[in-house]
Amino acid sequence: MWSYHPDLLAKPVPRYTSYPTAMEFTDAVGADDYALALDRVEAATPVSLYVHIPFCEQICWYCGCNTGAAGRTQRLADYLTALRAEISLVAKRLGGRGRVRRIAFGGGSPNAIAPVELVRLLDRILTVFDAHRPEISIELDPRGFSAEWALVLAAAHVTRVSLGVQTFAPHVQQAIGRIQPLSHIERVVAALRLRDIDAINFDLMYGLPGQSLADLDTTLDEAIRLAPSRIALFGYAHLPDMIPRQRRIDATNLPDQQLRFAQAALGNRRLTDAGYIPVGFDHFALPDDPLAIAAGEGRVNRNFQGFTEDDAPVLLGFGASAISRFPDLIVQNEKRAGPYRDLVGEGRLAAVRGVSIDDVQRMRGENIRNLLCSGRTRIGTESRERVRSILGEYERRGVIAWDADDLVIRDEGLPYARHVAAQFDSLRGTI
Repeated sequence: MWSYHPDLLAKPVPRYTSYPTAMEFTDAVGADDYALALDRVEAATPVSLYVHIPFCEQICWYCGCNTGAAGRTQRLADYLTALRAEISLVAKRLGGRGRVRRIAFGGGSPNAIAPVELVRLLDRILTVFDAHRPEISIELDPRGFSAEWALVLAAAHVTRVSLGVQTFAPHVQQAIGRIQPLSHIERVVAALRLRDIDAINFDLMYGLPGQSLADLDTTLDEAIRLAPSRIALFGYAHLPDMIPRQRRIDATNLPDQQLRFAQAALGNRRLTDAGYIPVGFDHFALPDDPLAIAAGEGRVNRNFQGFTEDDAPVLLGFGASAISRFPDLIVQNEKRAGPYRDLVGEGRLAAVRGVSIDDVQRMRGENIRNLLCSGRTRIGTESRERVRSILGEYERRGVIAWDADDLVIRDEGLPYARHVAAQFDSLRGTI
């Protein structure tokens, strides 16, 4: 049973898909730093690639992603031309060094482009990088899925598909501007499995407008019945001042904090009871899924796509707003599609902001990652008493415990893992 501490829940904390977070990125770090980091990549270094498609056929009101409507054909074509050019530019800088093990397509909705364009992007990547049969994953909007897409994904050896399901409740779908009947999701899942694509992820949400506990329970019933290999259950963040499209959502109809907490707890209980292994604070995987296996072996990592078994030290992001990460550097591309195209068109790397990571920040980042991914982190003997004193209130509330030199998030304290981790953040914590 999770413990309910409304004062902690009311305090906003980052999701820590990186540390330092994107809030700390500045324009003092950019293309020159990116170029030097690429030059330092060694021949056998494992590399993961992320390709960003910032377009959707339909814009959902809740979405906080960097995306826009795909209606203007020429704009989409120009973007894809720039994307292929950036891929070639970075690969040329690497000069054959680095071994690509994973390729992920995200957005937006990668299936906002034509299936043949995905093939062209993959062909470019496999031609210019050292990439021998990498694992390939893609995010899909089920509403834009077709039999042609199923055929192309299978032919391209895509190994994992993530579907934006969010909710099966029709009235909640209406409230967030995303209508997709259960029968349609069933057909998409069946079409993927018919093509032997069995690694299927569902993204679900709680805290949505008009969403009751019963609505979420019914959605979980259907999700469990369809048996995706992974489920991510995210809490909706209503930030209309930052994300103008969210102004279309009726804020008076959002669940309050206590109901959101109950929804998160229900999701955790239902999915674990159904045999899913909990990973971090919002991911769940079937026992034979690589993410669940990694969790059992203490190998879970965290990056801009959430909890993952990917342990590559270098992540290269392509496209507008995409983020690249190295052991000592994080850089982000120009966010706006037009200026992004201009930079690449001039033969320049598109990174325009970022942050350097020193040894102290790296150590802090390791503590944050360990707490979020494994629920524990080692605290050196010399600093244990000080850390224990700072976290005394969390210990008194039963959120954390100590196992020798390990700081441990207790099961009942899981909803506050990010709050504990934030204490190791140099800007937000006191450790």
